[in-house]
Amino acid sequence: MTTVMSIQSAVAYGHAGNSSAVFPLQRLGVDVWPVYTVNFSNHTGYGAWRGPLIPAADVWEVVQGVNDRGVLNQADALLCGYLGTPEVGQVILDSAALIREQNPDAVFCADPVMGDADRGFYARPGIPEFWRDHVVARADIMTPNLFELEFLTGHPTSTLSEVLGAVDELRQRGPSVVVVTSVVGEDLGDDAMRMIGVSDDGAWIVETPVLDRTFTGSGDLTTAMFLAHWLRSRDVSEALGATASIVYSILEHTTRVGHRELRLVAAQDDIVAPRHRFEARPLR
Repeated sequence: MTTVMSIQSAVAYGHAGNSSAVFPLQRLGVDVWPVYTVNFSNHTGYGAWRGPLIPAADVWEVVQGVNDRGVLNQADALLCGYLGTPEVGQVILDSAALIREQNPDAVFCADPVMGDADRGFYARPGIPEFWRDHVVARADIMTPNLFELEFLTGHPTSTLSEVLGAVDELRQRGPSVVVVTSVVGEDLGDDAMRMIGVSDDGAWIVETPVLDRTFTGSGDLTTAMFLAHWLRSRDVSEALGATASIVYSILEHTTRVGHRELRLVAAQDDIVAPRHRFEARPLR
């Protein structure tokens, strides 16, 4: 059985962070150990929320408690996303090192949640710089959106070629696999949503229809689904197509029923047998 420790935020209402990643991973048969960095009433997109940022020392205590059980050698991957504070970022790096001590083959998958093109930065001050200056060099897989990719590399991306150039630069600094979401470019039409995946084996793109609305938690879902499929196949093209199929099917269902929050439970069959299927095509 594939096993993932997931250190992310949690919300009571709706889906974001671990509240968006854990159930879909479990529905795919992945054993998940969730560790929370915040415990909010709802995601911050509502503009108001309640609940605590969990102190870094307390997050580390939970990781150490799992280590006390002598099971970290079973972890195939560490997944992380929304940090809450830069100090929690250091806990994640320490957790990655601890897991790799027990299982040298374990993968560190980082979703550098910090902002997007529509809203700019929404992460707390210091967090974007922590991703750039500390996490990039340690991650095996990173899944930035286009806005985050530009910040991490310092390169603007107005064409597909420039996106690939920025990905290559990011990969030279650390992660062997990079998946970029929300890809746009002057030489790309506005009639599709795009993801690009790049590894040593090549580069691929997958396109899905545009849904005229925004979603919260879809990035967390995307990273979790890509990691699950990549861990099983080690094939970026296959994992990219499977991820696009799952995520679009869930987003389409959510749009059709007119709900603000992802319908992960109602559309759970789409996690294992998505109604809409997409395949990645090679770029090089």
